Amino acid sequence: MISIIIPVLNEQQGIVRQLKQLQHFREQGHEIIVIDGGSHDKTLALATPFADHVLHSRPGRAYQMNFGASHAQGDLLLFQHCDSDLPNQALNLLERLPKDTWGRFDVRLTGDHPMFRVIAFMMNWRSRLTGIATGDQSIFVSRLLFEKIGGFPEQPLMEDIELSTHLKKQQRPVCLNTPLITSSRRWQKKGIWQTILLMWRLRLAYFFGAPADQLVRQYYPSYNLHEQTRSDSICQSPHPRTSKNPLDEPI
Repeated sequence: MISIIIPVLNEQQGIVRQLKQLQHFREQGHEIIVIDGGSHDKTLALATPFADHVLHSRPGRAYQMNFGASHAQGDLLLFQHCDSDLPNQALNLLERLPKDTWGRFDVRLTGDHPMFRVIAFMMNWRSRLTGIATGDQSIFVSRLLFEKIGGFPEQPLMEDIELSTHLKKQQRPVCLNTPLITSSRRWQKKGIWQTILLMWRLRLAYFFGAPADQLVRQYYPSYNLHEQTRSDSICQSPHPRTSKNPLDEPI
């Protein structure tokens, strides 16, 4: 059984389209879990008819994904971004995987700018070279491996890189070369070169030991530690260390 785990925050514009594309998983006995981090739009109401579970958690993608995984029934966990579309062959590819494995898909970006093809190529090449997967690539991992390493580290940034770092110590990832389609909205919103430079600067700083709580303020200027502390006190959860990520759009 495959559990598709989708963290969301104010995604009413695209949630129905994405969930409709995943209904064939449910038809084959798999499950879809949507975890909302405090949406103020119609995301929850729109998602409910198309998911097996719609859960509420603290904001923060890592926290939401761990919370969803704690409710999942599947042997394989697939962490899916709301602005990424799996390829048509995804179900067949995932069902053929070894029992205890982890990995990700290649990625192709939307948009006509030629730099988006270059960015996607570099993302896929870098991932194969380093064994590090990013959330944009729809990370999948067996429940056994996920629980063995303790799930996502509950930090506000780089949680996918940290997860991959722990997983690759267990085994190399399976890199599926069939690409999924993911939105280029963050590059379009902040500028292509500005976003590339910012992301590499943050990753380099993280590599040299800068804490995620410090780096998140550079990527999300509206990040508010005091607001997160308040939300920690009113939201129930088995994972108390998360920090708020104000946008459902990780690095």
